[in-house]
Amino acid sequence: MSEQKITPCLWFDMKAEEAVAHYLSIFEDGRVISTSRYGDAGPGPKGAVMTILFEIEGQRFLALNGGPQFSFTPAISLIVDCETQAEVDRLWDRLGEGGKPMQCGWIADRFGVTWQIVPSLIPRIMQSRDADAIARVMRAVMPMTKLDIATLQRAFEGRQTSEGARHE
Repeated sequence: MSEQKITPCLWFDMKAEEAVAHYLSIFEDGRVISTSRYGDAGPGPKGAVMTILFEIEGQRFLALNGGPQFSFTPAISLIVDCETQAEVDRLWDRLGEGGKPMQCGWIADRFGVTWQIVPSLIPRIMQSRDADAIARVMRAVMPMTKLDIATLQRAFEGRQTSEGARHE
């Protein structure tokens, strides 16, 4: 496998090992590539994990035990493409353990990383030339937390939807 040119670095407040273990327990295709530790020069305690290079679903990430100076915001999020409602449900439930659900399929996990759990249907809908169908889908998406593929499909097709209902 060739190296990827850009690798996201996720800064954790000394919870990199816990976060990586959590992510690897959720995604079936994941592994730790390497781990580095702080030495005599610090700034962390000698021997403590400094970084973990890991991969999930073919995407590499670097987890850094950087300390409390920085925290995550939803301004950067990780988008996960989901083919089925079962996949949406599983990832939503697992990433949401101890986290916070947000609007439109976004969820902040217990480490503060924001994920977008997005059905594959959404990008296909957004490429449609039917502006009315796109508008119906957007009206259905906006009140949802966890996205519901059947509701989105009905909205796209112009069939009755429960646009005002929250889906969690």
